[in-house]
Amino acid sequence: MKHEMSTESTAAFYKQIVHIHEDYYEFWKEHTLFHWEWWLSLALAIIPWLIWMKVHRKESRNRMLYAAFFLIIISSSLDLAGVVLGLWYYKGKVLPLFPSYIPWDFCLIPVIVTLMIQYKPHISPWKKAVFFGAFTSFIGEPLFVMINLYKMVHWEHIYSFPIYMILYLAADRLSKAERFSPLT
Repeated sequence: MKHEMSTESTAAFYKQIVHIHEDYYEFWKEHTLFHWEWWLSLALAIIPWLIWMKVHRKESRNRMLYAAFFLIIISSSLDLAGVVLGLWYYKGKVLPLFPSYIPWDFCLIPVIVTLMIQYKPHISPWKKAVFFGAFTSFIGEPLFVMINLYKMVHWEHIYSFPIYMILYLAADRLSKAERFSPLT
């Protein structure tokens, strides 16, 4: 009996979530799709990867994509947590299905980081991590706030700084892995 009530309660919560997503989809179609924020977001989702395809070193492609996929998974997971916890939200989303901001998590972060790893490899990863963390936290995020694509609710730019540094350092380390263990 107790298990049935728990299942019913869980089902009721999921029905609410589905209803909220349906409402948001209607809102997105009317207030976001094909508006200037949507077009900018679409461009930010496509142009970085086009640039990356043109300028990355072909011999390092697999290594850089490995680091990029790591960044996509971690940054979109952290972004999802921030949105769900009510720390921030986005306008101009390319797709209404993802709580995170696709251009930021799937495009800008992995492309910028992999290109930074690739170019000037003699510069200390720590220096690059500080630069990436500072640039992203104190220039990139405020720019997105200023153009009204990113709204911080219970968050400050300074909180992002160490997170972006750690993301950079982890991606740098992954990109320099010598080899994987063989499959057994």
